[in-house]
Amino acid sequence: LKKQYVCKKIKPMKIAANQVVALAYELSIMNDTDEWQMVETVGEDQPMYFIQGMSGLPESFEDKINGLAVGESFDFTLSPEEGYGDYDMEAVAELPIDIFKVDGEVQEDMLQVGNMVPMTNEDGHRLMGQVVEVNREFVLMDFNHPLAGRKMHFKGSVINVRPATAEELDHGHVHGDGGVEH
Repeated sequence: LKKQYVCKKIKPMKIAANQVVALAYELSIMNDTDEWQMVETVGEDQPMYFIQGMSGLPESFEDKINGLAVGESFDFTLSPEEGYGDYDMEAVAELPIDIFKVDGEVQEDMLQVGNMVPMTNEDGHRLMGQVVEVNREFVLMDFNHPLAGRKMHFKGSVINVRPATAEELDHGHVHGDGGVEH
């Protein structure tokens, strides 16, 4: 008797909740003169890795790529509301320069216009603020996401999809290639 072998076609894994996703993409934003401006390119040689549903990326971004398989492409635009929200003037604050002193000295290298500075609010939440202006009495900080108020266009492809490990899900981030080593 001859054995017959049946080849099963393996279906490529698709992006779904709790999957580690690797993407290559180009991000363009609508600038102040209503023209698309390329602001980020992530190549296939060093893709962006994240856990679907835990990425910190806009929910609309994850919705648009959900269900895509390795090798598939995407090309979509997100409005500010679908992305990081509208620019909020209330998220710009004057902070006393004294709170930036370490051992009685202002850390001038940290307080350069344009620098992103990690801060903690009165509720203990961590947030990033961008230095907008510095003078002898205060530092003007902008706590809006850098892409707040911007229309964003993403074009790219899915490089890899795999199940997240229990440890990755517990930690909330990817380990190993493209992720955190600890």
